[in-house]
Amino acid sequence: MVADRKARMRSELLEARRAIPEHVRRVESEQLRGHLTEAVSDAETVCAYVPMGAEPGSPQILDALSQLCPTVLLPVARTGPDGEHLPLQWGRYVPGQLRKGRFGAQEPPPPWLPASAVAMAQVVLVPALAVDRRGVRLGRGGGFYDRSLTLCGTAAHLVAVVRDSEVLDDVLGAAHDVPMTHALTPGAGLVPLGNTGCADSGSST
Repeated sequence: MVADRKARMRSELLEARRAIPEHVRRVESEQLRGHLTEAVSDAETVCAYVPMGAEPGSPQILDALSQLCPTVLLPVARTGPDGEHLPLQWGRYVPGQLRKGRFGAQEPPPPWLPASAVAMAQVVLVPALAVDRRGVRLGRGGGFYDRSLTLCGTAAHLVAVVRDSEVLDDVLGAAHDVPMTHALTPGAGLVPLGNTGCADSGSST
């Protein structure tokens, strides 16, 4: 089944990330930071996130972004009354004001902007376990970004932040997937993928 294959792929990718030595992670984080000017060129608003665990990057990337862009927004993940994952809300990044959120990620304090605020961003940096050259992204399976990226602007650059080895030839996709326009990797920098903007993906799961 597709779901089983995606689960195995997630497990393998997470295991590979956890095996990366800390000094390599630091070097790759600095490389990613060096590519930010290219990635967010001329953007007034960027949606980003705080890397967790073995995700590529570091919190210091947010400080670099705040020097490059007037507005940096970070996601706030919440669930509905039945436990369903809701589209992400967004809060402005202010250095020194992050706090631990409900799902363990660092997030900005209130007030938060509604999910529709993602449409203000010219660039959306998206966490991913892998992305293929068509732009199909493999996330962790929670669905927060699936529900959120359908709201982005039609000209927005959707940038999956991954390691160089995580840009694959083929990732299992689904009808609701919103394709990435670019990948951002430590070695290759900003890599155009098979799409040029935010696509109408239908309903998300």
